[in-house]
Amino acid sequence: MSISHPERVVFPDDGVTKLESARYYESVGDRIVPHVAGRPLTLVRCPGAIGEGCVFMKHSKVWAPPALRRIRIPEKTKLGEYLVADSVAAVVSLVQMDVVEIHTWNSRAEHVEKPDRIVLDLDPGPEVSWRQVVDAARLVRGALRALGLQSWVKTTGGRGLHVVAPLLPERDWSECLAFARDVALAVERQHPRLYTTRYAKTGREAKILIDYLRNNRTNTSIAAFSTRARPGAPVSFPLDWEELTPRLDPLRLTVRSVPRRLARQRVDPWAGYFRARQRLRAAALRAAAASLRGRR
Repeated sequence: MSISHPERVVFPDDGVTKLESARYYESVGDRIVPHVAGRPLTLVRCPGAIGEGCVFMKHSKVWAPPALRRIRIPEKTKLGEYLVADSVAAVVSLVQMDVVEIHTWNSRAEHVEKPDRIVLDLDPGPEVSWRQVVDAARLVRGALRALGLQSWVKTTGGRGLHVVAPLLPERDWSECLAFARDVALAVERQHPRLYTTRYAKTGREAKILIDYLRNNRTNTSIAAFSTRARPGAPVSFPLDWEELTPRLDPLRLTVRSVPRRLARQRVDPWAGYFRARQRLRAAALRAAAASLRGRR
């Protein structure tokens, strides 16, 4: 599709234009679509450059190109209208709308009340080292594995990480949120000097927030391969667990570096994620809750 104002600079520190952003999404199209297809989207639009009045857009009341589809989801007092991007053309259409960040629900339109993943977002304070974030992701992976769930990891476009466990869409939002909360609280209880579930920034400068509220019904997570509205044009990038080392610099995974990295990548590290058919079993729910009472 044609891109209006292709010369407009979106990331001024790096000179990345709107056209370059569109070409980035075309280059990663086959990789990003499985992460966004069918999922209601929440978007960050930047009509100018980043830092010049970006807008968080939950509902899709604005014009959208025809490649995108709209769905209506019941909310507390109304029907909310959301955009869904099911194709490369639809993802590129978001760039035409001046979208810089693509955030996705934990469920898909066909089973919107049944999440098909658990996301634990590791958000480090400014005094936390990258090595500590890596260790945190591995600790959370181990906790999920002990509860019968395999998980995958991706960068967030910043210094944080997402640990994601795919699920068959069988449990409701409240069950998935309770499970994520219990896992996060159990980790916090075991290592209170480094991990927290308290969202206030004051007092957690040297701690890692385990954000379990990503699993609330209308909350979202940054999509894999989405750009972030931050200097450097960083992107959220799926990793193999073996790639996740203290030597990795997540801020060097950018609009310009990621296509080259993918060209060298022989195997999609998340291929198994899309084949996974794992259940959030009643025993896992009970075990996660019991861990808070100091019992196995």
